[in-house]
Amino acid sequence: MHAHLVHEDDLEIRWYDASSTFTCETFNARGALFADVVERCGRSTILIDAVQFGMNAEDLDVEWRDANLIPRLNAAGPHKIALIVPADFPMIGAPPAPEGPSDHPTASFATSAQARAWPAA
Repeated sequence: MHAHLVHEDDLEIRWYDASSTFTCETFNARGALFADVVERCGRSTILIDAVQFGMNAEDLDVEWRDANLIPRLNAAGPHKIALIVPADFPMIGAPPAPEGPSDHPTASFATSAQARAWPAA
């Protein structure tokens, strides 16, 4: 995972194919680091490039995310999370919606340009 500031309001997180070897515990630890970065930066929009994310989504611990990650993101105050995902991802085009107990909408896009355009809208 790599994080950098896109401009004064955006934070971009990029997952790499090394994530294909993640266990649930590894992902949770990286999720905690992600929350640390979001809390420190205080950006209104988070762009997550998950095109190369390789971990099997069925191995994610949604209960852990909802109990440990989402409250930290809610407290940090992002207004939107844009996911950049592979073109065949089923959620592309779905209306933006909160994930779990999230206070902010998340939307999925096939390209970086589309993801960047949504937060500006």
